Amino acid sequence: MVFFKNLEAVAIDGPAGSGKSTISKLVAEKLGYVYIDTGAMYRALTYKVMKNNIPFADTVAIVGLSKDLDITLMPSQSSDMSIQVFLDGEDVSKVIRTLEVSGNVKHVASVPDVRANLVTLQRKLVSGMNGAVMEGRDIGTVVLPNAKYKIYLDAEFDERVERRRKELVLKGTPATREEVAEDLKQRDHADKTRKVGPLKKADDAVLLDTTGLSIEQVVDRIVGIVRGSERK
Repeated sequence: MVFFKNLEAVAIDGPAGSGKSTISKLVAEKLGYVYIDTGAMYRALTYKVMKNNIPFADTVAIVGLSKDLDITLMPSQSSDMSIQVFLDGEDVSKVIRTLEVSGNVKHVASVPDVRANLVTLQRKLVSGMNGAVMEGRDIGTVVLPNAKYKIYLDAEFDERVERRRKELVLKGTPATREEVAEDLKQRDHADKTRKVGPLKKADDAVLLDTTGLSIEQVVDRIVGIVRGSERK
């Protein structure tokens, strides 16, 4: 565990729709850190499983795919996307954000060996970096337990639903509010109840309720915590 000691990283966790991706990217830009979206990795793997017509019950095959996942995360130049995701050289940035993929991530993310393989990959990504902002569901508790800064973002359910709905519209995959609400309910349940790496606030994380706050307000608060201008 020496690797994690005094790691210059910001671990940002929280449920879907809490603003993690957009906020994490902007925080990384302001601090001059590298931004890593771990959720995109699970989505990309889920998409690959679906593309190869592998049954979600076939955990052996899914674990096999997760061992040598060829995935590249790059800063997006588009205003409607926080990050570009390349899987086996293919730009899958938009397709992995569809409701179809979102609804199936739980089948992949709940497999212990899959999480172990991706956590190893996630740790390698920050190895040797002078600063990173990593966001997901279990960053502060499992992936980077000794990150220097830990933030847990949350918001009221209705606001999270509306944010997610607007996000889908911007990305060209509109959905009804009812569809989005059902998707978030299922994801929240799956994230919080899985046996390995469940979504929860780390004991030493700062809780930020983003309900009613602008993106800029949340970003400024996190940057303030990191730079020491705001007390934890």
